[in-house]
Amino acid sequence: MASILIVDDAAFMRMMIKDILVKNGFEIAGEAANGVEAISKYNEVKPDLVTMDITMPDMDGIEALKKIKEVDINAKVIMCSAMGQQSMVIEAIQGGAKDFIVKPFQADRVIEAIQKVLS
Repeated sequence: MASILIVDDAAFMRMMIKDILVKNGFEIAGEAANGVEAISKYNEVKPDLVTMDITMPDMDGIEALKKIKEVDINAKVIMCSAMGQQSMVIEAIQGGAKDFIVKPFQADRVIEAIQKVLS
């Protein structure tokens, strides 16, 4: 069973993702509310995969992605973006993100992206 770190500054968004993941048999490795927390949590729990929000206070998802990739080149990160963040999504993919999912989340798309990245 894959363990997943959920990173989003909105608690209800983390809850939505967690709900989708748990229902589909994934284990939640932890949660973080910003990029700074995401990096320390990643190093602490060593998850199989990270869902990373792009827009967050203190440190955004793209910056956090790059820092995690510096520590672990094999890190699997899926970015979560709002509509209209195309340029940021492209930057994230160039920075090493494996895929992206768009808010509002559709459960089947979330699971599809995670399974694809983990396989």
